[in-house]
Formats: sequence, C-alpha cells, structure tokens
Amino acid sequence: MAERRLQGLQRVLGVNALFSTAYGNVGSSIYYALGLVASFALGLTPIVFVLSGLIFYLTAATYAEATSMYPEAGGSSSFARHAFNEFWSFFAAWGQMLNYVITIAISAFFVPHYLGGLFFPFLKTSPGDIFFGLGVVALLSAINVIGVTEAAALNIALAVTDFSTQLLLVLVGGVLVLSPETLIHNVHLGLAPPWKDFVIAIPVGMIAYTGIETISNMAEEARDEARTVPAAINRVVIAVFAIYAALPAVALSALPVTCSGGHCQTLLGLSEDKGGFAGDPVLGIVKHLHLGALQHAGEVYVGLLAATILFIATNAGIIGVSRLVYSMGLHRQVPDALRRLHPRYRTPWIGILVFGGIACVTLIPGQATFLGNMYAFGAMLSFTIAHLSVIRLRSKEPERARPYRGPGRLRVRGRELPLFAVIGGLGTFLAFVTVTILHLEVAVAGIGWLLVGIGVYVLYRHRQGLDLVTTKKVAIPRPAVETEAEYDSVLVAFDEHGFVPEVMATAARLAARRRRGIHVMVTISVPASSPIDAQLPELEAIATSILEEAKVQVGRRVTGHWEKVRAGQTGRRIVDEARGMHAGAIVLPMARSGSGFGRTLETILKERPCRVIIESTPARRAQRTPVAA
Repeated sequence: MAERRLQGLQRVLGVNALFSTAYGNVGSSIYYALGLVASFALGLTPIVFVLSGLIFYLTAATYAEATSMYPEAGGSSSFARHAFNEFWSFFAAWGQMLNYVITIAISAFFVPHYLGGLFFPFLKTSPGDIFFGLGVVALLSAINVIGVTEAAALNIALAVTDFSTQLLLVLVGGVLVLSPETLIHNVHLGLAPPWKDFVIAIPVGMIAYTGIETISNMAEEARDEARTVPAAINRVVIAVFAIYAALPAVALSALPVTCSGGHCQTLLGLSEDKGGFAGDPVLGIVKHLHLGALQHAGEVYVGLLAATILFIATNAGIIGVSRLVYSMGLHRQVPDALRRLHPRYRTPWIGILVFGGIACVTLIPGQATFLGNMYAFGAMLSFTIAHLSVIRLRSKEPERARPYRGPGRLRVRGRELPLFAVIGGLGTFLAFVTVTILHLEVAVAGIGWLLVGIGVYVLYRHRQGLDLVTTKKVAIPRPAVETEAEYDSVLVAFDEHGFVPEVMATAARLAARRRRGIHVMVTISVPASSPIDAQLPELEAIATSILEEAKVQVGRRVTGHWEKVRAGQTGRRIVDEARGMHAGAIVLPMARSGSGFGRTLETILKERPCRVIIESTPARRAQRTPVAA
C-alpha cells in the first residue's frame, strides 16, 4: 500500500527550519544593537547583553509554554485573548504593531550605513542615510503590495550564513584581539558609564533579541508543534546568547573605551560624523581585527552580508505588518479598510502602505537612539503582557495540557505560579517603566501611539455594535473556486473508476494559500464474496496510478493512499478519514452513471464532518485510468 500521511503538509516546518527562520530575524539586530548599547553602556556593554539575555531567556520560556498550548499565529496577542479578553488582545497586538513599525524603520536606516562604510561615504551621514532608508521602505512596501512570494530557502541560507559569520568573528576576534585586561580597564563604575546610562542600556539591549514572535507566528505551519516550537525556541536562545555574550567582549577589546578630560567614549558607540562606528558596529570590529591580506575581503564580505541581512529584516517587518493588520481586521480590532485585499494582488495593501508610511515618518528624524528606545517601549510592553497571560492561564486553565512548561514554580495562597513568567514579567515591566520615565520623547510618542490605538479600537467597536471584550471574528465567505478559500488540509476522494484532473485542480485552489496540504484517498470496493484483503492487482495498479497522477498535477505537497472497502461502505470510510485527519474540506467528483458513487455521496453529505465540494465535469473528461503494465 502507498505510504499514508494524514497531516496536511502545511505542517512541514521542523525544528531546524523554525530555528533558521527565527535566527534570521533575531540575528539581524546585532548589526545595529551593538552600537546603540555601547553608546550608553561603554565598558559594561558585555554585561548589559548578558542581563538582557537572561530576560530574553525567561521571555522565550513564556512564548514556548503559551505557543505549545495554543499553536496559532498572534504571539502575545493570541495569549492575551485566551488569558483575558479581546481588549487586551488588541492592546498586545497594537504594541506588536509598534515593534514591527520600528523594526522596519531601524533596519532600513542602518542598511546605508554598512554600504556607506564600504563604498559610498555620503550614505553614512544625514541626509544620505535617511533618503536611502526611505527608499528601502518604499521599495519593499511596493513589493509586498504586489505580493512577491517569499524565498524561504534564501532566508534560511542567509540565516545560516549570518550565524556562521558571527561565530567566526567571535573565534577570530577571540584569538586576535580579545583582552581580559582591556575589558577590565574599560570599566569605571558609576562614572563610565553613569548608573543612569547603564540602567537605560538594559531595555535598549533587548532590541538585540527582536524576532522571538517569529516562531510563535509560524506555529500553525510547524510539524509536531508541541515539540518543535519549544525546541526551536531553546535553540534560538542558546545561539543568540552565545553570540551576544561573546561578540561585545571582542568589540570592546578591538575598540576600547578611552577617557580624556573626564569624558569617556568608545568608537563602537560614537557616531560616524565623529569618526565612530555606531552606524556599522560589526563592520567597525572587522576593520580593527588586523586580518592582513584578508582585511579588505573581510570588510567587503561582512559589510555586504550585514546590508543584505538588514534589508531582509526590513522586509520581514513589512510582512509582519501585513499579517498582523489582516489578523486584527479579522478579529474586528481595527477598521476593515486596513485589512482590505487588493483586487488584483490579494494583499492587505492599505494596511501595508499606512504602516509603511508610519515607519517612514519615524525614520525621517534620523535618530537611531530614539528608534531603539521606541522599540524597547513596544517590545517590553508586549513581553510583559505575554508573561501576565501565562501567569493568568496557570490559574484560569490549570488542567489544560501544557506540552512544555517553563522552569520554576511559585506557590502563592495555594496557587501554582510560573516562576519564570513572574521574574520575566517583573524584568520586562521594570525595563518598560525605565525607558518610559527616563526618555520624555519616548513617553510622549509611545503613550500617544497607545492612546490613538485605543481610541480607534473603541470607536470602531462602538460603530460595529460590539463591546470591548468579546471576541467577534469577521465571517468570510469561502467560494470553492477562489484562491482566497483556505483550509488547513483537504481530502480528495476517488474510487477505482479513474482520475479526474478537475477535482485535483479545485483541491489545489482550496489549498493555495501557504501551500497547504492535500491528501488523496482512493477506495477500492471489494465484493462481499471476497476477503477484504483479497489480491486485486489490476485495481490496485489503477489506484496507484491515480495517486501518481495527482502528485504530477499538483506537486510534492500531495500525499495519498489507497484502501480496500466493502461495497456500500465507501462513504463511511471517507467520512472517518476526514475526521481522522481533521480535514477542512472534502473534494470529490460527481457520481458517474453506474459507478455506485451516488450512495457514497449521500452518506458523505448526510454525515459531512466538514465542507464538501463536488466537482461536476463533462462525462468525456472522466475517463478510466489505464491499467499499469
């Protein structure tokens, strides 16, 4: 019998794929975070990355537990919906939207700095960097409106290359420039940096860990998500922590802190117009590694890789905006216009252009520090809500299966609380308060963003006749022949009388979005006078040929099997198969004269476990598949 795989093939991402994709987002942040943190923390920069890394570890544990419970896209917004209500889900989503907007702006802003450090010096300073960054955002927004398919393989390859390069920099730097004595002399406690700047640097350091939401948002596409999602998150934590704990030490050895006249600084955190490398810190490290004959080649390689990674990170932010605004629109959190699909390209073009425009507005002042602090504001807010949601779910749904549990337990008045979420929540909340209190411009912009969002939410829900806390999704018609019809998995049923290409074409359209899986089942009727396992070589060959034709027509995402059934039991077996694989739709041909499939249709329609689509085709197209030789 042909191999049987019941799961729809949208569940195809394993641990390695999830890890690579997430690291591609998280790893990009070091190319600008290192300079931003060093401008505040000076010689304590390695310590800041370690402390922020510990908060990241606790936050990752929260995401792993909640995502394994609810393997659906949305991240902290989804967690808040289950733990609290729709208002808090919106509040978390709006914080995420700020993260995406700032990710777009800050990634695009640093692309020209790395290119300028190699070829075009005018791109390293204003207004060259601003205009180039605006062009990057405009270009990628247009591309995403058109809806060009993501090159997943390219993203994974770049992520692997990125991690390998960063690891190589740590190893080479550890041999050539790392100096514990220099690192010690870099620190002047309370003076360089002042304690205020050190405290500020910790939430800013969290921008180095952008992208943890990525794995959560890909949970619906993960294979064996209860196992693979936590495993992938743990791998990201280990890889990121290893790089971010070591690379700053190499950087501060190559570009040490110098003091003159009571003022201390490091070229790592000094702006380009003053001769520093705040705009391209990783390239600055390479320029001070003294690689001899390989120096120029190393600079070009790292500079181009950094610019490419940041370009991809900008695009990832815009993709995140498009997915999030569409999800918020479906849950009636923002006006329908923002999620409206383009009539030709079928993308939420208005939402992409609106939030891409907002990203451009935040980029225009050309203030990298402000962008970093704004990201810290939004990220700490989202992370805090995620922690609170996990704490709430422990008491609200104590019996719910938790395939992954974060470390540590705390008992308070007979209730078990997740220690990791309690400590992580305190850490992210204090970081949120710190960045808000110590930066007036961040407080004004961040709180203004939240108030505008809440105002839009309240007004929109009122006009829709909805309260603020009840989840109400938009009912979307799903026509059987349009590509926007989307099902988690589709079951196609044939009998031994032959293959019908129109049926497979309809199934492919139903499963077009995200290339969801199609399972083909071919039934072979066995007369009551024969054993159920009777050898029927001709019919078995026909069934095998049908499966092969289906795979040739649609591609590798098609799986299938043939199965022998008693006459009259075909409909019941198809219904059981659909229930077993949690099919979103069943597609099958119209009954042919004399085929006996009419009774099958009656059974399926009577007991349908999901939507049933019957493809009517001209009789001349429904031909019997030739028997294999």
